[in-house]
Amino acid sequence: MALRQAYMLVASRAMVSSTGRPISRMAACSSRLYEPDYMELLKPKYPLYEMLNFTIKGYDYPLLESYQKFIHNVADSMDLDIVDAFAHPPQKLNVQKFKPNSSVIDSEYRLTVYERTVQIDKVQAPLYPLLLRTLQAALPEGVSLSVAEHTSDQEESRYVPDRDLKELKQQLDEMGGASKKK
Repeated sequence: MALRQAYMLVASRAMVSSTGRPISRMAACSSRLYEPDYMELLKPKYPLYEMLNFTIKGYDYPLLESYQKFIHNVADSMDLDIVDAFAHPPQKLNVQKFKPNSSVIDSEYRLTVYERTVQIDKVQAPLYPLLLRTLQAALPEGVSLSVAEHTSDQEESRYVPDRDLKELKQQLDEMGGASKKK
């Protein structure tokens, strides 16, 4: 009986963490029993943001391209994993200005909105505010920056739709749809 009490005393002293708090025997045994100690070293030190899309929009094409290059260079200098950088199809806008209190058009403007996206993967939580503040400080006038997690909708928005294919599908639907083979 005395031997068993001495063993329990030694075991209870061994179940103390580095902070001085006791660790339950089950937790200590289960972590070492099934996983080697070096597996703890493979876990990241800080939480990670998975895939982030840094999207910029603006009316001036060369300025937008230059700012995209700046984002790429800042992320590269911070040793961040840049997955992809791509352009979205431009949006064409027609803006009309009317004369006061009438429906007569005073002037008409044709604007093109350009959009670029830089995808960065596995951004550490402490680096994210630093990256965002750096990008906001250097944001040119007339350019907007938005950051969002990557979704499949954003992936589809980067492709230009094929008008010929859409017209052929519409003609096929008008003729009764696709024939079904037996």
